[in-house]
Amino acid sequence: MDAILNQVPIGIAIGAVLLLAALGLNFTFGQMGVINMAHGEFMMVGAYTAFVTHAWFDLNPDYALLLAVPAAFALTGLLGLALEAGVIRHFYGRPLDTLLLTFGVGLVLQQIARDVFGAPNVDVPAPAWLAGGVDVLGIRLHHARLFILALAVLCVVAIAYYLNRSRPGRQMRAVLHNRDLAAITGIPTRRVDATTFFLGSGLAGIAGVALTLIGPTGPTLGHNYIVDAFLVVVVGGLGQLRGTILAALALGLLNAFSEFWTDASLAKVIVFVAIIGFLQARPQGMFTVRSRALT
Repeated sequence: MDAILNQVPIGIAIGAVLLLAALGLNFTFGQMGVINMAHGEFMMVGAYTAFVTHAWFDLNPDYALLLAVPAAFALTGLLGLALEAGVIRHFYGRPLDTLLLTFGVGLVLQQIARDVFGAPNVDVPAPAWLAGGVDVLGIRLHHARLFILALAVLCVVAIAYYLNRSRPGRQMRAVLHNRDLAAITGIPTRRVDATTFFLGSGLAGIAGVALTLIGPTGPTLGHNYIVDAFLVVVVGGLGQLRGTILAALALGLLNAFSEFWTDASLAKVIVFVAIIGFLQARPQGMFTVRSRALT
């Protein structure tokens, strides 16, 4: 029973990582309909940002991580902004074209990472204040996992506030529901698109920083999470923040318990089978956008 209970924090930690990886896609894919296959490489850029802040600037790991979070958000956000302005803006409404284009961009970013940092993986030292953990009711909670969970919660709260309380966030929701009507009412849809892509890409960078706490950093880091991140967005419902949160936690727990009873490979199969079965019953995901329409 203790071993089973210990899978709960592991599953929540996995869910927090998936949530951080999927939050950016909730903007670019869920709300804009752009299949950004370079999202994983943006996560990789965020992870290397954490490595650079420590290794190249010779900062103490206790401070480097805290500096890497806003730095990765800004850097990957600007990369996403450049990608949207230079390429994506010409292919809105053509998801297959954006898939191929961003896949190529991802390969370019991978090669740049190999040229700059080398092909072998690198390790980012964790701060001393994240070492160890605490025991709660016989369950071991590692500080690093708690930090990732807190970072995910902070990102969710910030996004919820932005979407519901700020003027740019309300404009973003208006463009999502009806782009033509939003444009007629004077909302600058072009600027909203750029802002949306900036936020989605920046969140990928934050996810990359969090990933340095659970494993090494390499040019193919994003490939390990991009498919799962897309699945979280699809299962939760396109553009639905609450659906993304619930789907990430559900898939994280399912993956943790499946690995506990079987192994890593079979656990992936179980997760995919469960997702296929769920989408057969609810092809639109957990939640859908409600709108009024003439019939």
